[in-house]
Amino acid sequence: MKIYENFSLKDYNTFGVDVAARYFAAVSSTDELIGVLESVRQKGNLDIKPLFLGGGSNILFTKDYEGLVIHLNLKGISEEAVSENEVLVTAAAGENWHSFVLFCLEQGYGGLENLSLIPGNVGTSPMQNIGAYGVEIKDVCEKCTVLNLETLKTETFDSAECKFGYRDSIFKNEGKGKYVILDVTFRLTMKNHVIRIEYGAIKSELERQNITDPTIRDVSDAVLSIRQSKLPDPKVLGNAGSFFKNPTISKSAFEALQKKFPEIAGYAAGEWVKVPAGWLIEQCGWKGKQIGNVASHHLQALVIVNKTGQAGGAEIFKFSQKIIDSVEDKFGITLEREVNII
Repeated sequence: MKIYENFSLKDYNTFGVDVAARYFAAVSSTDELIGVLESVRQKGNLDIKPLFLGGGSNILFTKDYEGLVIHLNLKGISEEAVSENEVLVTAAAGENWHSFVLFCLEQGYGGLENLSLIPGNVGTSPMQNIGAYGVEIKDVCEKCTVLNLETLKTETFDSAECKFGYRDSIFKNEGKGKYVILDVTFRLTMKNHVIRIEYGAIKSELERQNITDPTIRDVSDAVLSIRQSKLPDPKVLGNAGSFFKNPTISKSAFEALQKKFPEIAGYAAGEWVKVPAGWLIEQCGWKGKQIGNVASHHLQALVIVNKTGQAGGAEIFKFSQKIIDSVEDKFGITLEREVNII
C-alpha cells in the first residue's frame, strides 16, 4: 500500500481548501488499513495520530496536516431480515451516505428517508449522529464495527455504547482518536413504516405536491426538494452543510428572549428549547453577507461557503467567529460549530 508524502487534500474536503497532508494513503479494506497503520508504526516517524477522511464533508482544515491522513474507501452493503417487518442493513464506512439512503428506498426499507441528501459517507454518520427533519442516526443505528487503533483488533459498539447525543457520540469524546468506524448496521422497516412529517417544511412540501398519504419515497422526495432549494451543492460551491449546531437553551431563557424578540422560533427538547441557529444568524444580518472569499449562503444563513473557491481554512474560521460573536452580542447565545476544525 503506497503512502504519499506532501499530498494535496483539496479534493478530499468539501470546502475545497488547498492544504497538504505530510503523509496520505487510501485504503479499500480493513486489511489494507491495518497494513498502513502497522507500516507507520514500524517507521516510528509520526507523533500525530492518523486522521481518517471519508467524504470530507464535515471538516475544515485551517492549516497543513503534519501527520498521516487515511482516506477510507471501504465499500459494501449487506442485508439480514430479522422479522417480517425489520431488516438489518450493514454499510461499509466508505459508502456515500445519500447513495446508501437511495439503495434502502429502492429495497423498500424505511427509516432513513428524512436523512436524504446529507453530505458525507456512512462511516461519519454515527460519529456526528447526523440528523434532519426529526430523525437522527441514534433512532436507527443498531451497531458499529470499529477498529481499535491501539490493538488493531475489531470491536463492536451497540447503539447504547455509542453514547449518542445531539450531533455527538462516544467517537467525538472519550473514543476520539482511539477507534475508526469500519461499518454501520441500521435497523430498518420493511412494511410498517413510521412516516415522520412533523417538521413544517416537509408538511408544506407534501401539501404543495397534493400528497395526503405519503410513502417513504414521498418523504425522501420532499426532503430532496427542500434541501436542493436552499442548500448549495458542495461540488459547485465549497461548503460543509450546516456549520453550526442549533443551540439549546432553558425554557426560562427562551421565554425571556420571546419578550424581546416575539418572532423567535423554538422547539421543545425535553426540559430545554432548541432554537434554529439559521434564524439567529439571519437576524444578525449575515444571510448572503460576504467578506473576502467567504460568505453566508444567500438562501440559508446556517451554511458558510467558499464563495470564490480561493478561501483558506483560517479565513473561513475567522468568518465563523464573527458570526458567533454577533449572535452572542444580540441574543446572549453562544453558537457551537458543528464542523470539525483541524
